[in-house]
Amino acid sequence: MTALPASSIGSAHLQTGDVLRSIPLIPRNLVLGFLTGYRKVISPMYGDVCAYYPSCSAYAVGAVQQHGAVKGAMLSAWRILRCNPWSHGGVDDVRPHQHFRYDLTARGFVVPARKD
Repeated sequence: MTALPASSIGSAHLQTGDVLRSIPLIPRNLVLGFLTGYRKVISPMYGDVCAYYPSCSAYAVGAVQQHGAVKGAMLSAWRILRCNPWSHGGVDDVRPHQHFRYDLTARGFVVPARKD
């Protein structure tokens, strides 16, 4: 069982030749590691309390994967501010990045897309 939403899991692998191309992805993957830990340890203690679907932590995973560490964190913070007892809630998916050019691993990390 995984702590990530199904839409945040891929089948790519980090290839040896892509190590240098993956250096700019380190901050994004560090944040994703933190979010995975949060979803595995802390999130189950709260249960289903989010007014939105997907939950705020699942939204954060998708936002960081699609938009990077900084913009993803800002989108997640805005979502958390909107998730309150006075909101109507509902379905609120992350808008995909228009030029997303990466692949996702089975653990939800972002790796450079293979060109072959």
